Amino acid sequence: MGKENNPRRVAENEAFAKTKMLRTSPQKLNLVAALIRGKKVDKALADLTFSHKRIAVDVKKCLQSAIANAENNHNLDVDNLIVAEAWVGKNLVMKRGRPRARGRYGKIMKPFSEITIKVRQVEEHA
Repeated sequence: MGKENNPRRVAENEAFAKTKMLRTSPQKLNLVAALIRGKKVDKALADLTFSHKRIAVDVKKCLQSAIANAENNHNLDVDNLIVAEAWVGKNLVMKRGRPRARGRYGKIMKPFSEITIKVRQVEEHA
């Protein structure tokens, strides 16, 4: 009497990876996510490697994790994978502050965000 398997959350030709607690705002992270949406994974990895954005390193790790999940857990062909979806969510916000003139207090918000990358295997059109 063991536990039943969890049903798959994605289709048979898809796999995904999620990274939480990325120390950047969702708006900045979404710029990097938009860079890779809809591209083949090798092109997306190249774009992230040469991106000047600091958070692109963490997005690349998440994409590599999604590729590894597709290959090892779902037996998908890595050469035919595309980035089907990449979406960004908000996470916690650290609230900090700084004393300002005339007894006021300047709020400093330090946001965190999360990214989910879904890869899909597509058939080659010859």
